[in-house]
Amino acid sequence: MLWGTFGVVHIASLLISVGIIVGLYFLLKCFSQKVQIIVLGVLSFSGIVAIIYNLVTWGSPIEYLPLHLCSLNALILPIAVFTRNKVLNNILLLWLFGALLALIVNTAQANYEIFSWTFVIYYFPHTLEAGIPILMFALKLVKKDIKCILSTVLITLGVFTVIHFINLGINVYCVDNNVLDYAGNIIQVNYMYSIYPENPVLQLFYNIIPAPYWYMLLSMLIVAIYLGCVYLKEIIAWIKAIKDSKNKIKEN
Repeated sequence: MLWGTFGVVHIASLLISVGIIVGLYFLLKCFSQKVQIIVLGVLSFSGIVAIIYNLVTWGSPIEYLPLHLCSLNALILPIAVFTRNKVLNNILLLWLFGALLALIVNTAQANYEIFSWTFVIYYFPHTLEAGIPILMFALKLVKKDIKCILSTVLITLGVFTVIHFINLGINVYCVDNNVLDYAGNIIQVNYMYSIYPENPVLQLFYNIIPAPYWYMLLSMLIVAIYLGCVYLKEIIAWIKAIKDSKNKIKEN
């Protein structure tokens, strides 16, 4: 049975992903913070397992380097969970979006058999990469901080820019050295989709700005809206605190 895109099986898998995270929340809620951290920490290594699996299995490590947003999420997730670092966990509130989109916009993986290892290694790590950062905040293991919004955006932009130049460097190297993929074509990587779009959503951006790297900056609009929703409660409280402070100054 194929996974498909927005068919019955795909939609059911998305609902199951939500069910897994909700189930983990209610299960872990019954235990101490120490147990919660240990369980989430162990589960957070699933993404690293997937990275190693892809590097080893497909015989083309250049094409499977952990340089997509969801892979970067996977690399820092165990550190974020075990240290409960405020900056890392707040960053992951944005970076989980990569794992979420990987599950929803799965056009490149639509032909996966749902009972195959390929599907399992793709589906479950992405589910956990999207869900564990949410659980860290839902279980009150860390707190949202609007002071982290700027650092989250700047770090994300910086990482994206560095990876764009890595893409360019790898692609030049592969051309110069005639590095071929399994089909006999010269390998050209596109980590974080900085070179060209690979799904309908990014294609819309590319239609507006048909230029590598620059077209992805349109995603900052989505990032701004997304972070605004995520931190809405904290932003309202911050604005209220400023108003209250101004009122107190006037009264004095």
